Amino acid sequence: MSSDNYSLSGQTLIVVGGAGYIGSHVCKMIAKHGGTPVTFDNFSAGHEHAVKWGPYETVDLRDREAVIVACEKHKTARAVIHLASSIEVGIGEKQPAEFYDNNVLGALNLLHGMRAAGLDELIFSSTCATYGETQNMPLVETEVQNPFSVYGKTKLAIEHMIQSFHKAYALKYITLRYFNASGADEDGDIGEEHDPETHLIPNALKAAAGLGGRMKLFGTDYNTPDGTCIRDYIHVNDIAAAHIDCLRAFDNGRAGTEVNIGTGQGVTNLEILNLIEKVTGNPVPYDAAPRREGDLTRLYADASYASEILGFEPKHSDPEHIIATAWNFHRKKWGV
Repeated sequence: MSSDNYSLSGQTLIVVGGAGYIGSHVCKMIAKHGGTPVTFDNFSAGHEHAVKWGPYETVDLRDREAVIVACEKHKTARAVIHLASSIEVGIGEKQPAEFYDNNVLGALNLLHGMRAAGLDELIFSSTCATYGETQNMPLVETEVQNPFSVYGKTKLAIEHMIQSFHKAYALKYITLRYFNASGADEDGDIGEEHDPETHLIPNALKAAAGLGGRMKLFGTDYNTPDGTCIRDYIHVNDIAAAHIDCLRAFDNGRAGTEVNIGTGQGVTNLEILNLIEKVTGNPVPYDAAPRREGDLTRLYADASYASEILGFEPKHSDPEHIIATAWNFHRKKWGV
């Protein structure tokens, strides 16, 4: 059952990282359902212009006292949605101290702030990278987690912390293990704006638009049909809708679980480049480059548990539609 008609009227929700790519889409989705998102962000990666649907607090999760003060200020919020983290896999391998500081310490400080304010519902954005390299596809939530990257290791550490707070302090939580977030809001007003941008689709669109020269395609020697890695691309609006599904699940007494958010369909990097050429009418100029440390050969979800526990069903995640919405956003941004 979909949460399309689920009402958040009169409810406030704290969205940590609400100025970021996924966070801004979650905020818009909350507003669409009648709620008010309150963004917590330090704007190191997010953008003030993406905060359009509610107020914000400038707060850095690494500052525990500031986090506690902000949570106390908004202690009447219905729930906390935590999306703030360092995500660039390659940078994490080179700068693990910063990743553990920002991701793990930041999450611990947020949990302290929630306890101090009496906030007891948490939706946490985790990642399929917590599973690590495995040949068992599609991935189910019970798969052994052995993350390969520092990024995945930090997310798994946070999952363990949340589970401990659930057991000891009755924290109600649902952890969402995102697969490859992609696309942009259909209105074209928000989309992917990372700096540096490490994700395939926006970089390939930029190359197709003739901006910034040829792109690098990292890894063409994987054990896959065309030699490029395989990923499960899930539209950012479907991810945003999954958070509404989580709130409805809380109402139904469902909490304390981890859920894959993906489509169950794997797409290779070269297949994405071919679709970009189809959507834009322009080929994607690229140079083959070595694999990035921390990248895995294939990752795609078994999405059946998300359907069972949340009623989640992707509606926007056809790969061609994903690319079309991203192209609509970036064309406006780049003026092409």
